[in-house]
Amino acid sequence: MEKVVITGMGTVNPVGIGVEQTWLSLINGRTGIGPITFFDTTEYLVKIAGEVKNFNPADFMDAKEARRRDRFEQLAIAAANEAIQNANLNFDEIDRSRVGVVVSSAIGGMKSLQDGIFSLKEEGPRKVSPFLIPMLMPNGASGLIAIDHGINGPCFSIASACATGIDSLGMAYTMIRSGMVDLVIAGASEATICEIGVAAFDRIGAMSRKNEPAHLAPAPFDKERDGLVMGEGAGILILESESSARKRNATILAEFAGYGSTADAYHVTAPDSEGRGGSAAIRLALKSAGINLNDVDYINAHGTGTPLNDVAETRAIKNAFGEFAYKIPVSSTKSMTGHMMGATGALEAIVCVKTIQEGIIPPTINLNTPDPECDLDYVPNQARRKQVNVAISNAFGFGGHNAVMAVRRILP
Repeated sequence: MEKVVITGMGTVNPVGIGVEQTWLSLINGRTGIGPITFFDTTEYLVKIAGEVKNFNPADFMDAKEARRRDRFEQLAIAAANEAIQNANLNFDEIDRSRVGVVVSSAIGGMKSLQDGIFSLKEEGPRKVSPFLIPMLMPNGASGLIAIDHGINGPCFSIASACATGIDSLGMAYTMIRSGMVDLVIAGASEATICEIGVAAFDRIGAMSRKNEPAHLAPAPFDKERDGLVMGEGAGILILESESSARKRNATILAEFAGYGSTADAYHVTAPDSEGRGGSAAIRLALKSAGINLNDVDYINAHGTGTPLNDVAETRAIKNAFGEFAYKIPVSSTKSMTGHMMGATGALEAIVCVKTIQEGIIPPTINLNTPDPECDLDYVPNQARRKQVNVAISNAFGFGGHNAVMAVRRILP
């Protein structure tokens, strides 16, 4: 069966606009977490988040169109434009019916929905925006990217909570391997930093309340961790068949080698405490790639900084790798970006590719007091040089969704 390769990447996130700015921030341990500026947090117990800084949607699309698009759609379009440019794609030179778009969001236009409800309550139904539905629907980003570029192949989105980004890439991988399409623009975007988003996630008990100083949260795998920090952003990758990439002389960044997906069937918000579903997804991803356990050089962890997740993920890695788990560097870049909900897995796929390209593993920052139950090599606080040929990324979401992807160095 033909290999699936990655030929383009793009991102907008709390530590950078663009892949290179993001990478430099991550390997230097720069956090994107700070006080929330999008709304007044006076009555909130959570006052910090990972906001995208200095983002002007008019730099990436027509200003009139930008006003008709939710922020998650704007972020997705900006990231997709970078990925398309990075892949040197010219849609006039390829069959657009053989191109797919799987750009997803776990939640969709939450801020637009919130604002629409406010308008309805305060001013009546005639004041609700006629653009509200296309702004709130989770498939909006996927549809708009297809419209913007005249792409006629399969176009849809997936919602699987925090596993959304990797599931979207996994679906693209599956579509290409099946022969349905030659190329897919895939990834995810999220923008939930608004009044209802922060309030709702805090009520679940998942959010960090360590507001001062903001840069010390989240703290994945640290004994003193107290929850995730919400982020926003988008990660988009261009996946295509190796023959398609070779035919158009594209630069191949890495191979998207494998994908695994499972369900905990345990609890709607809590992970299986033994990490059984996560470990099964890891094994499935490696099996589909034909990768041996001892060939994995790096794991980008889900690593949210919640007390339950970090222990369950540590157990999942141990269950999958046995004693070899202690020899694999593991890091959580969410310690710097925050948790971009459905979008984070797509960004972390980009991180895995850059790790292979650059031979540098980003750190887990804010890891100062090791938790005895989290006893793997989490690359604390300083990046590490290491040749990486195979990397995997974990994404475990509410609903018990588990998704794992494997990327591998590919010879020219």
